[in-house]
Amino acid sequence: MLELYDGPLNVPEILTRWYAEEVDSNYGAYIPFVGTVREEGGIQGLSFDVYEPILKSWFDGWVTKVAPSGATLKMAHSRGDVLVHESSYIAAVFSPKRRVALETIDQFVEDFKASAPIWKYDLVNAERIYARDRSTPISGAGILGT
Repeated sequence: MLELYDGPLNVPEILTRWYAEEVDSNYGAYIPFVGTVREEGGIQGLSFDVYEPILKSWFDGWVTKVAPSGATLKMAHSRGDVLVHESSYIAAVFSPKRRVALETIDQFVEDFKASAPIWKYDLVNAERIYARDRSTPISGAGILGT
């Protein structure tokens, strides 16, 4: 399940809902990861542009990849502005076995940072400034990767 939201994520609502959706699925592990915008370099927050078709394809690839292990993936991400100390990213793995969940969440979050078509901007004095120094070019994206 991939969810996109305008603005910051409501972490308690999303995590509680995801847990409720899977509570009877006989999973032995539920491992969430919550990404929070931290104050650094005088920013007021971050702003995100998302290229949804490629993000959906990337996410669907991960769902297919983890299916043989019995794991389920869920992800939520923000579009637009997210202020300091608010959440812009949540990922979760549900799995019959804890080792699968632990390894999957680590690999998934790292690949998300390297491959997801999401562009990040610093919010400084109500302006969006591309965060080039903290961005990772997407392989094969051409002009979209810069």
